[in-house]
Amino acid sequence: MSSLALSQLLLAVTLPLLELEPTFVPTAQSELSPSGGKSGQQLNQYSGEGESVLVSSYVHLEFSSTAWPQELSKNFTLPTALAVLPPKTLTGLGLTTECRANHSGTSLCTCHPGYQWNATLCSLYPHCWGRRSERDSCMCRSFHGPVTGYCQLLPPVPANLTLDSQLQMHGNTLNLILLKKEEATNLRWFLRHSKNHTPISLWPGTNVLQTSSKGQASLRVARISRHWAGEYESIFEAQGFRWRLRQQVKVPLQEEEVVRLPDALSISCAASTGFQLSCCIPLTTDYTATWSPGEDSQASLQKMSDSQCFVLAVPHCPATNTTYTCTLQSQNLPPLVAPVSITIIQDGDTTCPEDFSVVSWNVTKAGFVAQAPCPVNKKGVVKRLCGTDGIWRPVQSSCTEAKILTLCLKAKLLEGQGKPYEEVPWILSELQEQVGVASTPSDLWEMLHTVTLLAKVVAETSTELTDSALKDLLTTTDKILDANISALWTLAQAQEPSMGSDFLKAVETLVHSLSPQQHPFSFSSANVLLQSQLLRHSSPPGYQMSFSTWPLLQARIPWHSLAPLVHSGTNVSITSLVLQKLDYRLPSNYTQGLWNTPYTTPGLILVVSITADGQAFTQAEVIMDYEDMNGTLHCVFWDHRVFQGQGGWSDEGCEVHAANASITQCICQHLTAFSILMSQHTVPENPTLDLLSQVGTGASVLALLVCLVIYGLVWRVVVRNKVAFFRHTTLFNMVICLLVADTCFLGSPFLPSGYHSLICLATAFLCHFFYLATFFWMLAQALVLAHQLLFVFHQLSKHVVLSLMVMLGYLCPLGFAGVTLGLYLPQRKYLWEGKCFLNGGGVMLYSFSEPVLAIVGVNGLVLVIAVLKLLRPSLSEGPTVEKRQALVGVLKALLILTPIFGLTWGLGVATLFDGSIVSHYAFSILNSLQGVFILVFGCLTDKKVLEALRKRLRGSRSSNSAISMVTNETYTSEHSKERSEPASYEERMTD
Repeated sequence: MSSLALSQLLLAVTLPLLELEPTFVPTAQSELSPSGGKSGQQLNQYSGEGESVLVSSYVHLEFSSTAWPQELSKNFTLPTALAVLPPKTLTGLGLTTECRANHSGTSLCTCHPGYQWNATLCSLYPHCWGRRSERDSCMCRSFHGPVTGYCQLLPPVPANLTLDSQLQMHGNTLNLILLKKEEATNLRWFLRHSKNHTPISLWPGTNVLQTSSKGQASLRVARISRHWAGEYESIFEAQGFRWRLRQQVKVPLQEEEVVRLPDALSISCAASTGFQLSCCIPLTTDYTATWSPGEDSQASLQKMSDSQCFVLAVPHCPATNTTYTCTLQSQNLPPLVAPVSITIIQDGDTTCPEDFSVVSWNVTKAGFVAQAPCPVNKKGVVKRLCGTDGIWRPVQSSCTEAKILTLCLKAKLLEGQGKPYEEVPWILSELQEQVGVASTPSDLWEMLHTVTLLAKVVAETSTELTDSALKDLLTTTDKILDANISALWTLAQAQEPSMGSDFLKAVETLVHSLSPQQHPFSFSSANVLLQSQLLRHSSPPGYQMSFSTWPLLQARIPWHSLAPLVHSGTNVSITSLVLQKLDYRLPSNYTQGLWNTPYTTPGLILVVSITADGQAFTQAEVIMDYEDMNGTLHCVFWDHRVFQGQGGWSDEGCEVHAANASITQCICQHLTAFSILMSQHTVPENPTLDLLSQVGTGASVLALLVCLVIYGLVWRVVVRNKVAFFRHTTLFNMVICLLVADTCFLGSPFLPSGYHSLICLATAFLCHFFYLATFFWMLAQALVLAHQLLFVFHQLSKHVVLSLMVMLGYLCPLGFAGVTLGLYLPQRKYLWEGKCFLNGGGVMLYSFSEPVLAIVGVNGLVLVIAVLKLLRPSLSEGPTVEKRQALVGVLKALLILTPIFGLTWGLGVATLFDGSIVSHYAFSILNSLQGVFILVFGCLTDKKVLEALRKRLRGSRSSNSAISMVTNETYTSEHSKERSEPASYEERMTD
């Protein structure tokens, strides 16, 4: 060692000892050896004559110059004290450690190449520059006082770092294998990007898997991208030293990372003589670009903060359509080609004119998409389609704040890179400043996605948040829930319906991560309220917290749920968080038991969490009191597990109690995000209403049986012409379908309910199918009537129309019912809870109501056409007779066609938007008596049916022609070649 102060050198000399007894070698001065012993002592003992051993001795040399004497690198003769030892000369002498002492008495000792401080001494003394690093190579150490050792010769590298290929494709999985020849400890992995000299630590996360076993360790990175390219470094300890192995990994640039502005262009040479093309790539990539064709064009490079653009300025409009190509190249990587097509607008082409909406839009050819750059500090592109009619379509923008994208990327990379305990608080601090500048749906989505990513990282690494970091999160949450960006929520949720649920889960996770040392903690803002506290043995029994919200909310946890945790001596922290307006951003999903009616929420969600010694507990009784709540209420929580991870409201484990006239009490047996649902239009359980429905359906079944008997007696008589055949065929099939459906409905309460019962499932399916079939046959009858009213002299083929009616009446409802069964039975959403009937809540409601209401709408339109035809004046009648006959015809049409066309089911819309009990009574009574209406207005008001039935009951066998005359039949039989005057509109509707 050399010292500026002492001008002396301490050498470690290794000598061979050949067939001699061990000799004690004195030194000029007593010093400490690297192992802690005195210098001048023999370190290795000789045993056995005729063997070779190595003897280590320490020689204290003094010389006048501080520089390393060049003579010491040459052969020289040993001192007299050592001359008795062979060999007589040294063939080489190397410097291992160089120390420089400063005036404070501190020595900075650096190892020469091939030498290193051992790992134990390395961990005891600080680095020369005072910083400690997990990447420290143990090449320099600072000693305050005497130097206690020297750098030692490194043995051969005890491991090998291998990689299948340095060139890794985007989206692939990277596998680095460390083959260990010796036992290795303290293994760590790092990544150094090409443009960043500071290595980044890698930790096991969503993207990174680290494994270690005897003889081998591995690093596995899933879904790599250019952000995972660079120099990988493995640092470990083996054989008493710290080792560092490196491996270079390259990831080619991807086509989607190349921004072409524009990627296609239509240009009018008359309006513009030249244009400019840009090919932009991230700044962190080492690529060069060339444009072709590039003749008479000027290429330039423009560098921004995080990207570089290769710009081609074309001064002249090309003569024909041309494709320009931007070719990107990098050393040892395949080239990447980005084409840009230029289309010349010709005379006569349809174009969209120049426009200045949002940005400046040049003349564009119809069918092309014009592009423009985003404003300053935003990334993305603004697009606008020129329609085929030459009219500009709405502007489509994907512009996002560059700072928000940067924060989102940092959060994404924390899934395996960096130090979460340092970077998560920093990202939260920066994010809350960006909410105010959010102006597009993509801005909002990126912010919410950033919070979701941070929550995942915090959960995986068990990172604890400080009070300042949590305050930044809650401030961000408050701003995100503010009404000023509610329009952004609507647009963003149209693309990502689950974003509200994901955000709620992320906020829950981050709030739970508050460090125990930060309790108690409170936060209050317009949309976010939080209170947390620590429970100790001296704390009052139970936990209670009040919030000044609407409705007024008070939450408490009984002592019996907390006593086991508190008495065990652990640190128990309870956090209560109220989020207002977030429930409006959650999907309208309801689990089984909540599907039978639409709901509203009071606008708040309560999140309660209990943590004991860093472990979260989910089971505890929570009692919540809501004041001034009216209507039918349901105590619910948001279950993130249902609806394929999208989340939904569930009442499992929660009960509602009326504490008094003004307070509704919810009691839940678990901890999560709670709220309360209010039925929008709920009719209380009404035995009278249920009885009327049962009696009406029973009367309908009897009436339908009477219809079948009547048709059995008079069928051949009443279907002698096409119009009558079509009408009575549809009525007959309506009777059959409605009879089966009503019978299944009446019998379903007597069947064993549940998905385990096949007969229950079959009954529900038959009800669904035959009720739908009834309406489709009503539609068939309405369409036939509409044809007869609008196309008076057009004849229909009986066989064609009958085939079409069968397909419409049975195949269409079978398709609806079958698809509904296939979609919702596996999810156990098909049956109404506790009943053998189709579930009437949620999406299932629309599988029945939407086709029914559509048919009712079409049938209503046909009724309007019929009424208008009846009101048309007749030339052969006087004014008084005309008005009287028109009025009678309209009333008769309304009485007959309203029940036959199922128009009474239109009252179902009123039950959805009107909470009055009157609408529910009207709907239940009128539609349970559907069969009675068919009997009265479909059979008993038909003159031909009544006359035929009367003659059949009298035993009369009248001829076909006589019957036709008695019933004023105005249509000839299908075999007649001549036709009399067309029947009146009234006759067409009743016949």
